[in-house]
Amino acid sequence: MILDDEKELNNEQEEVNAPEEGTVAQDSVEIADEPVQEITAAAAEEEEEEVVLPVFDAVQTGGAHDDFNWSIDKRGTIAYSTDERARMLKEYDATLSNVIENEIITGRVSAISGGDVVLDINYKSDGLIPLNEFRDMPGIATGDHIEVYVESQEDSQGQLGLSRRKAKILRAWESIVDSFKNGTIIRGTVISKTKGGLIVDCNGLETFLPGSQIDIKPVVDYDQYVGKVMEFKVVKVNEQIKNAVVSHKALIESDLAEQREQILGSLEKGQVLEGIVKNITDFGAFLDLGGVDGLLYITDISWGRIGHPSEVLALNQRINVVVLDFDDNKKRISLGLKQLTPHPWDVLAADITEGSSVKGKVVNIEDYGAFVEIQPGVEGLIHVSEISWGNQSVHAKEYFKMGQEVEARVVTIDRGDRKMSLSIKQLTADPWSNIEDRFPIGSRFTGIVKNITNYGIFVELAEGVGGMVHISDLSWTKRYAHPSEFAKPGNELEVIVLDIDKDKRQISLGHKQILENPWDTFEAIFPVGSYHEATVLKRDDKGATFQMPHGLEAFGPAKHIRKEDNSILEVGEAVTVKVIEFNKDDRRILVSHSRYLEDLKNKAEAVVRAERAKEDGESQAAIVEVQKKVEKETLGDLAALAALKSQLEK
Repeated sequence: MILDDEKELNNEQEEVNAPEEGTVAQDSVEIADEPVQEITAAAAEEEEEEVVLPVFDAVQTGGAHDDFNWSIDKRGTIAYSTDERARMLKEYDATLSNVIENEIITGRVSAISGGDVVLDINYKSDGLIPLNEFRDMPGIATGDHIEVYVESQEDSQGQLGLSRRKAKILRAWESIVDSFKNGTIIRGTVISKTKGGLIVDCNGLETFLPGSQIDIKPVVDYDQYVGKVMEFKVVKVNEQIKNAVVSHKALIESDLAEQREQILGSLEKGQVLEGIVKNITDFGAFLDLGGVDGLLYITDISWGRIGHPSEVLALNQRINVVVLDFDDNKKRISLGLKQLTPHPWDVLAADITEGSSVKGKVVNIEDYGAFVEIQPGVEGLIHVSEISWGNQSVHAKEYFKMGQEVEARVVTIDRGDRKMSLSIKQLTADPWSNIEDRFPIGSRFTGIVKNITNYGIFVELAEGVGGMVHISDLSWTKRYAHPSEFAKPGNELEVIVLDIDKDKRQISLGHKQILENPWDTFEAIFPVGSYHEATVLKRDDKGATFQMPHGLEAFGPAKHIRKEDNSILEVGEAVTVKVIEFNKDDRRILVSHSRYLEDLKNKAEAVVRAERAKEDGESQAAIVEVQKKVEKETLGDLAALAALKSQLEK
């Protein structure tokens, strides 16, 4: 009813104002086009009741038009002037925040409803953010202040676009960049293992932690770090893809650097420190001295020889060491372990003197001898000349073995220079002192072949006593290109003592002498010009070697080994040869197959000549006999003819 009356009243006002071009009407139209302050529906009804009713009463009471309030618009509200409206809007805008897109602002949680969080950022409208973006804040409540990212001031639905997730990522990236530039420390949670390292969540942004940057010690099991919250330093960033590499090792090293400076500042040579073995290598061990590393060389671990530091040390072993040297510039510390105990030579037993017997272990073998450790740090050298009384050369590497326990006699000892020479052979009497009685010339013995050279064989007759069989004394009949063709080391060989040189400790032996010299007999069997069946054993450019009867070998020069067709004899061919030279002193026989062929040819020709001569003689005799016979027969024939003639005549 009130609204209908208001419409009638407004119509009357329009009719009254229509013919006139008054200022009031013009102002009313302009004001009506300006924006007005928003009010609620309840307030509008209250204003309509308060403003419209008096006007309705005035009209009903029949008041004059001049008394009408022209500042009231059709909704019953009082219109403001342009200046007043501008002033009020300015004051209203001043109460609102200046919101810029793509920036981070702070808002207050005004309500949580329907899976959304209503955020008041002091703007003309509130923002809505899905509740699932607050999963890391299970205790979020009204009144909490939260940073959010402004995506848009007004989206397609007219709402303010905010994002807490993007705000977290931007803040996380800012902290990562700050850590990279300024070295600040950030915290993160290891969420998974990947190839070569771990993935770390740093305030919602995933970063990479290489395996080499987890700890100062090598890490094998990455799974033990998954789920842990750790502190890091950023060592590399990629602005384009917003990616970063973090390091926990760098954080540890920075802490250790301070400790290292303190330790290095207080170091002194000869200072004894406690360390933990953190790494063992072939050349030594690295010790952790409480923030600074020191190197314990293998030669400074023990006074005695060791093959590897692990023979004495173990990982994580806690030991005391002495500072031998350190370099402030290179931050290197040299440590010693054996220096904590006296040198073994300084406490060597007084009863170890020249002539005393000692036992030890072979710790090093060289071509010239072997080093024997009497006790850790005390060694003696057994020279190859002190191994055996024999004069034949002995190879130390063949005689000794590493770790072998040996007994020796002290030959010389110098405690000042810490040197000692030892001997094995002097543990026994010199076998050469009565060598003539033990091995008289002409006596026979069976020895063991110990060594073979190009010119002969060394045979051991007894411990420390041996002699050599020259290659020419191996056989009466066979010539050997190398003694190894006759015997091998370890073979037994029967020999005869030919000569003894006691001063030079040399014995000449012979093997062929155990048999009589067959060349006296061979001289009658193989005289020059004799023929023998032989087999070609080998051949070269100079000629061929033939195997003769009775085990002898003969040589045929190249021009004497051609066959009848002028081809050369091959290895394995059995032919007849002629002895063309026999030398008993040099035990040499020269033979020729060609001469045999020549002799054979000459004999054949002689036989032919003899046969011809014989045939010629027989022919002459036959002629004579025929002639004689012919003469007799002719005379007889004449008599017969005469008788026949007489008969015919009769």
